[in-house]
Amino acid sequence: MITKTKNILNMIVPISRFNKGEANKIFEEVNSSGPKVVLKNNKPACVLIPPDEYEEMLETIENYELLMEAQRRMEKEPESTVSQSEVMEKFGITQDDIDSAEVEIE
Repeated sequence: MITKTKNILNMIVPISRFNKGEANKIFEEVNSSGPKVVLKNNKPACVLIPPDEYEEMLETIENYELLMEAQRRMEKEPESTVSQSEVMEKFGITQDDIDSAEVEIE
């Protein structure tokens, strides 16, 4: 319990540190030790996280939204689903074609 409390306390950054010109130091702390919660008037004003964690969060949200959309479509039209093998057969695609394809996804 003490370790969790210590970790939470280490995450808190008063906004006055920014006013004192410590922004670069705070950003370094975020990159080295993780997220920081910036307090303004003793209330959370924002959360600072490293860019890679932010991108990972956005990707997770996007994947979740795609999953929910797929589930909605399957519930509405379960008879209209087609298996991968049926699609491959219809278009004359083999597993070797898929394995040897070079695809770049952004």
